[in-house]
Amino acid sequence: MAYGAELSTVDIPDEHQSAVSWDAIWAGAAATVALLFVLVSLGAGLGLKMAPRWPAGLEADDFTPAVGAVFVACQVVASMLGGYLTGRLRTKWLHVHDHETYFRDTAHGLLAWATSVVGLLVLGALTAQAPAASVDALAPAEVIRAGQIGAQISLFLGIGALTSAFAASVAATIGGMRRDDMHRLHRAAKP
Repeated sequence: MAYGAELSTVDIPDEHQSAVSWDAIWAGAAATVALLFVLVSLGAGLGLKMAPRWPAGLEADDFTPAVGAVFVACQVVASMLGGYLTGRLRTKWLHVHDHETYFRDTAHGLLAWATSVVGLLVLGALTAQAPAASVDALAPAEVIRAGQIGAQISLFLGIGALTSAFAASVAATIGGMRRDDMHRLHRAAKP
């Protein structure tokens, strides 16, 4: 076959194709985790304490609402990149209504986000070392303060999870629309 020769294409009926592009989801999840690592590392380099110092653990003044807000922003930015890549890298669906395409792109972004969260949870569980401090050894004021810090961290993790899931879904829809628009423009430009 000569270089540049046209290849014939065969339409495979949509009911025989998966609606989920797992390769795109894995790529988006990997990009999310990688960018989150970079952003958190930059934050740590700028003096934000987002992880406890080993082996002392988290101290009362280490976590502030500003640190929580920066961590939420890191989650959202990383999830947007992962979601956008997921939308751009997914396979082209033929004979699918635009509304279904938007739904599938949104679902792909959500799946990429969920995959990255599960991956981070597994990584965290494998590398975590709980301090061996006993509650009995702490003063009552320290126990109350530790509970307050735990509540603040949980609040910011929840806010970050919700906003980053939404951001990944929207970014995947935008990435998918951009991908489909490029295909339409490419087909329209062919003589």
